[in-house]
Amino acid sequence: MTDKPRSTRLRVLIPFAIVTLIWGTTWIVIRDQLSVVPPSWSVAYRFALGGATMLVWAAIRREPLWLPRKGMIFATLLGLMQFVLNFNLVYRSEQYITSGVVAIVFALLLVPNAILSRIFLGQRMGRQLLAGSAVAIAGVVLLFIHEGRLSPVGPEQAITGITLALCAVMCASTANVMQATETSKTWPMASVIGWAMLSGALIDAVFALAVSGPPSFEWRIGYIAGLIYLGVLGSALSFSLYFALIREIGPAKAAYSSVAIPVVAMIFSTLFEGYRWSLLAASGAVLVIAGLVIALRARRPNR
Repeated sequence: MTDKPRSTRLRVLIPFAIVTLIWGTTWIVIRDQLSVVPPSWSVAYRFALGGATMLVWAAIRREPLWLPRKGMIFATLLGLMQFVLNFNLVYRSEQYITSGVVAIVFALLLVPNAILSRIFLGQRMGRQLLAGSAVAIAGVVLLFIHEGRLSPVGPEQAITGITLALCAVMCASTANVMQATETSKTWPMASVIGWAMLSGALIDAVFALAVSGPPSFEWRIGYIAGLIYLGVLGSALSFSLYFALIREIGPAKAAYSSVAIPVVAMIFSTLFEGYRWSLLAASGAVLVIAGLVIALRARRPNR
């Protein structure tokens, strides 16, 4: 097998590095967003800003801003899975467990991405990917046990948080596979993501109104700065790069970025949230990362 040209490798590695750095820090920023404003309203604000940013970028690139009916339906479904269900579950999971643990659970995105790619895209899974997935899942089980013991209100709260995070992973994986289909490649990506975020923000706002009441906003500088960071960098920029990777190399391989993200997130969680490590938690984290690295080292883990 010949090596890929340097330009091709850089076209993959540079977006990987940017996405890993940004998403590795967004977890701690999300945590700060939960102090006053209800999670659903924070999600709605984030993707309203992200969607507007994407459409401005599409206009700068002179791409069609309006999608045909089929394209709008696709964007709305994508927004529902990625920017409504996924992120409402993520924000709520961080009300129960630390951001670092949520990031580690999200590292398992590789597993459903590979499985759904096999089912819907016909991409076969290698044995090393299966073996690595089993090791990573064992690590999450240890994290379940550790968080259950650590929780001051009992194991139910920790289990609730991790379960919410796992449900978010499944929703994100569904959206990832949608982006890898030929249907999604029919329309300009910036416009699709923009409308997906805006439609998601609208649904988020309706949901927030129903469960949390009228809109509320925190005029604290930290909240506003965090909202801009999450909306522009953590959403518009990162999802543009990540979805481009999905179209380039497939959902399973694109999810390899999740291998390094928990490392960054756990460092920030330890520094700013006072995350308490134990032998059990460290063992779980090591198993998750080790399992994903095993899958990463496979020559053709998703053929």
